[in-house]
Amino acid sequence: MSAFRKTLFVNPPSWQGFDGGAGSRYQAKREVRSFWYPTWLAQPAALIEGSRLVDAPPDDLTRDDVLRIARDYEVVVIHTSAPTLRGDGELAEALKSQNRDATVGLVGAHAAVLPDETLAVSEAVDFVGRKEFDFTCREVALGKPIAEIDGLSFRREGKIKHNPERSVITDFDALPSVMDVYARDLIIENYAIGYLKHPYVSHYTGRGCPAQCTFCLWPQTVGGHKYRAKSPEAVAREMAQAQRLFPQVKEFFFDDDTFTAVQPRAREIAKQLGKLGMAWSCNARANVNFETLKTMRDNGLRLLLVGYESGNQRILDNIKKGIRLEEAREFTANCKKLGITIHGTFILGLPGETRETIRETIEFAKEIDPFSMQVSLAAPYPGTELYRQAQENGWFAGDAHLVDGHGQQAAALEYADLSRDEIFAALERFYRAYYFRPRPIARMLGEMMTDFGVMKRRLREGAEFFRFLRLRSAGA
Repeated sequence: MSAFRKTLFVNPPSWQGFDGGAGSRYQAKREVRSFWYPTWLAQPAALIEGSRLVDAPPDDLTRDDVLRIARDYEVVVIHTSAPTLRGDGELAEALKSQNRDATVGLVGAHAAVLPDETLAVSEAVDFVGRKEFDFTCREVALGKPIAEIDGLSFRREGKIKHNPERSVITDFDALPSVMDVYARDLIIENYAIGYLKHPYVSHYTGRGCPAQCTFCLWPQTVGGHKYRAKSPEAVAREMAQAQRLFPQVKEFFFDDDTFTAVQPRAREIAKQLGKLGMAWSCNARANVNFETLKTMRDNGLRLLLVGYESGNQRILDNIKKGIRLEEAREFTANCKKLGITIHGTFILGLPGETRETIRETIEFAKEIDPFSMQVSLAAPYPGTELYRQAQENGWFAGDAHLVDGHGQQAAALEYADLSRDEIFAALERFYRAYYFRPRPIARMLGEMMTDFGVMKRRLREGAEFFRFLRLRSAGA
């Protein structure tokens, strides 16, 4: 008989197509239907024998579906986020109504930095797991008294109590792989990211990022700024296992905040992956040197997801990006020389944004011309330096919300000479200015003409993209 209480991990339903915080840095409904893997829940699930992970959004599960699944579970852990907290509290209440003896907890970045507010959302919430909550959840599942579990906050006799902080995980090689949880509980084909091949699998080889970007969610709330990671040998073993479990997968994505933070390690992992003959991609900053890029390319790297953020140096300095525009230009040129595809990401509405800097960023994106790109609106999540700055400087725009009534990103910030409506409208202008040019159109047509499967996918995504723009216009 298992020593663990029967435990369910839930990435909860909210808006249709909403990609929640269990794997996504930006909790919002995307331009096209896209879902990241719920790695933040899969890791603690891997530590608890007999647990189950339910990822409601990609499986199109409703609250009633989740309640039906959860009926016989003793512990239910829900991943919450700033946009979904209220609804997650209501789910906790529904869980308690059908099983008053269930222990219900909330985890995630929002819970990590605002445990009091998170507990206050509903009396049905028994505990909040702060910071890295993997072993916190494990001890709850083992039945350890809540008052004795480090990293946990709870309510007793109407008062909120905070246990001491839990030590961060240092030995990532000792953690069980999330791949077994993926294979057991998830439908791989339901996960898609527009710029990655389908089907794909994403996961982390480590946590933390040494960069100091003021807007970035995970390092400032859960992961920290010290990069703690698996050894190249452990990564190779896990990826060999993933190949056996998922022969249908066409691409593996390393979702570490900055996979290339330690370039010698990235090169060694690349050599190990080369022996496995797999196609892979990862996150990277725009400062990876040519040697590392070439080693990764020679060993199966297909694409880099690169956060350029802005085409204005002052804004990059304001957000502590630690990258110079000339450095980014050189990096991009090196990737193109080596045949490495880039998906670039940009953010509008960061501190220092003006009408002119928006124009500069659009022109910069067109100049460096990554294969594909996406634009986000500055999202001041609680716990980030950007959130603190917005509070101190009065940048929050009236009744500011991170998402709108459809779950799509809203403009939450505004400045003396730049309104939130202007920032909001600039996103569509950016997309049109970038994609409605001969080169991006030719690239997309080239993809579609060489692969019928890609053609069907791109036509569907095109329809979704224009529907996204219509919804934005209707809600503006």
